[in-house]
Amino acid sequence: MKMTIHEVAQCLNLHVSTIERWIRQGRIPIQKTSNGYIFRESTLKKWAAMYRLPFLIPEKVKSRGYEEELENLLSAMKRGGVLYDIKGDDVETALKSAVGNMPVLSKTSKKELYQLLLERERLTSTGIGKGVAIPHPRDPLTDALKRPVISTCFLEKPIDFGAVDDRPVFVMFILLSQSIKMHLHLLSRFSFCVRDNSFVEFLKTSPDEASFFAKIADFEKQLDRAEI
Repeated sequence: MKMTIHEVAQCLNLHVSTIERWIRQGRIPIQKTSNGYIFRESTLKKWAAMYRLPFLIPEKVKSRGYEEELENLLSAMKRGGVLYDIKGDDVETALKSAVGNMPVLSKTSKKELYQLLLERERLTSTGIGKGVAIPHPRDPLTDALKRPVISTCFLEKPIDFGAVDDRPVFVMFILLSQSIKMHLHLLSRFSFCVRDNSFVEFLKTSPDEASFFAKIADFEKQLDRAEI
């Protein structure tokens, strides 16, 4: 979420003149652009907590519909968990097994998600090549997610997914997000990982959770450095 200097002053319960003075002194985290200064809520929250300053967003600031906070892959993947030996002889049975084992969904949501994933696969395969598929529904679940989820599902045996390169799929990443913007953001970051052939070879070893998450964290550090 991007905030104006007046909104930052409200959140910190300070005068605008104080914020302006802190900007001049370099005491508050900001991003300088050609159009002025940009304050980001997530950064300000951490900064305020470090200095034990109150930080409360007024309702009138919330109501203006500020920018959605984008998450990284690691947090979404930890939320979705890593599932091993997912059984299935085809797309339908593999998806059913994977969804049934997802830890973050209710029984009703799992039934709904399974049907949505099948509908999506009927349109076109989510097999992106190299033995990797990213099943996802076209629309969010009825029980709206508050946070994105990516469940990593290693299959018991590779299956024909109708992928773009005709290679059988050995791992699925079921991607659930609350908005198109979040979906595209996570998909872009994940695509960065899959473009690296060494990462795909790493996936073929069905790594344990700790090793897998460490690898994702390393790739995201590379991404973050490239975006600076």
